[in-house]
Amino acid sequence: MNGFSRTQEDILSPSGWGFIVFTLFAAFLMNLIPWGQVYGVPDFLAITLLFWSIHQHRRVGIGIAFCLGLLMDVNNATFLGETALAYTLMTYFAITLHRRILWFSWSRQVWYILLLLCIPYLVGMVMQLLTRGETAGWFWILDCIIGAVIWPLAYWLLSWPQRRAAKTDDQI
Repeated sequence: MNGFSRTQEDILSPSGWGFIVFTLFAAFLMNLIPWGQVYGVPDFLAITLLFWSIHQHRRVGIGIAFCLGLLMDVNNATFLGETALAYTLMTYFAITLHRRILWFSWSRQVWYILLLLCIPYLVGMVMQLLTRGETAGWFWILDCIIGAVIWPLAYWLLSWPQRRAAKTDDQI
């Protein structure tokens, strides 16, 4: 697929609630793994939220992002509502840009995803600056870059069950 062309293989079947809930729960569990102070570990829940808010924005929207953000706030022991605000803003901009993002190939989508993945970290950075007067530094950009790099893999994995089987001339 080049820059702006769409093919029959790009049309996805609608996904069911069960698969959406399963993927969000799996991403949430991956975020619960105690990575420690390892840099370069992306926010799996943010990547999954981005995928669903771009592809199924009527099913996974700002409300679900807010609730999952509250759960992450409890897990991370941060200010209640910090991650919820970050996920809400990220999801809002993803829904706003979803038509534009879908027209691009994976290699071009990565740049939008990189910018969208920076939103939660920037919100956290602003919150730390306002409350403590200091920030954690700029190593978080590595997490965003890794998240953008694995976007094509996440896209392929999350859209795999939705792909329609190509119909041959015998089946038509």
